[in-house]
Amino acid sequence: MTFNSVLDDVQIYEAGKPIELVVREYGVDPKDIIKLASNENPYGTSPKVVSKLEEVSKNAFVYPDDSMYELKEALADKFQVNEHNIIVGAGSDQVIEFCVHAKCNASSKILMSGTTFAMYEIYGRQTGAKIIKTKDDEHNLYQFSLLYEEEGADIIFLCLPNNPLGECLDSQDVYKFLDTVDKNTLVVLDGAYQEFASYKDSAKSINPADVISKYPNVIYLGTFSKAYALGGMRVGYGISNTDIINTLYKLRPPFNITTPTLAAAIEALKDEEFVEECIVKNFEQMTRYEEYANSKGFEYIPSYTNFITMYLGEYNSKQIAQKLLEKGVIVRDMTGYGFNAVRITIGTQEQNTRVFTILDEVLKNS
Repeated sequence: MTFNSVLDDVQIYEAGKPIELVVREYGVDPKDIIKLASNENPYGTSPKVVSKLEEVSKNAFVYPDDSMYELKEALADKFQVNEHNIIVGAGSDQVIEFCVHAKCNASSKILMSGTTFAMYEIYGRQTGAKIIKTKDDEHNLYQFSLLYEEEGADIIFLCLPNNPLGECLDSQDVYKFLDTVDKNTLVVLDGAYQEFASYKDSAKSINPADVISKYPNVIYLGTFSKAYALGGMRVGYGISNTDIINTLYKLRPPFNITTPTLAAAIEALKDEEFVEECIVKNFEQMTRYEEYANSKGFEYIPSYTNFITMYLGEYNSKQIAQKLLEKGVIVRDMTGYGFNAVRITIGTQEQNTRVFTILDEVLKNS
């Protein structure tokens, strides 16, 4: 059977290995597994959200409110924008998909960092668009500017902070770059980890209201999967001017967000105290990983997220990640990105203590 030829060059996205797979393949007791590969919130979901989910579960047979009015109203209040400036997706990656399919075809070009969120390229290749990447893996706006001047672009992706590496541009540098971009180029500012970056350094903070008032060609993306601990609910959003939002709505399927998901996201926005507590603990524990890396002579990328990318020097990251997996510690091997490194989600204090002990054992025997 033949299929659309543009799919020939599309790579399948590999999600972090689930706990169930490790149980099946390696016989590890589920209670002993530490999953630190998908940048989930290790402190679980807000108790207030859990309570709300129990309350709304009885309405699972009813279609959700497709206007998503209450959630959009809450987001509008949080970011000081209009409800008509917001689109909600099944994860922010669905909004990325909307953006690419609204803007691109086989003659289009998409500009992104040398190493960044894989779905930008995957969705781009689905349309046949040409993918242009900077030489540097981390975001380098000088290289972005040179490539944009040489090649042009229909879409530019800036991941702020960058997944899977963890670095983050200063917002003022981003705004200066946006000043140089043609208004017919859609710029996607992916803020999936902005809550972490903004807390760690206010110079990294992106204000969606300011951005969309000044730049009519920019869309800001956010998600509830990380700091808000709703990875399993799949809900994200885009904030932009109404022309862009109305166009993206033409691609949105009906009822793309479930009734429990809507309720969970609305309740999560009410519990900012829980979110801040999680972020504070995240950076307290990240210090331990930095100290561990320093003690081993490993280089790492200073991170503005809830994960850290650590280079393993003389050790083989693929082998180390596999040995950790066999012992119930799930991390992300970065070999596929061309790095001898692992990306580790920052876990709880107890989880991290166990990780260091197990990692010491694995390194000693490698």
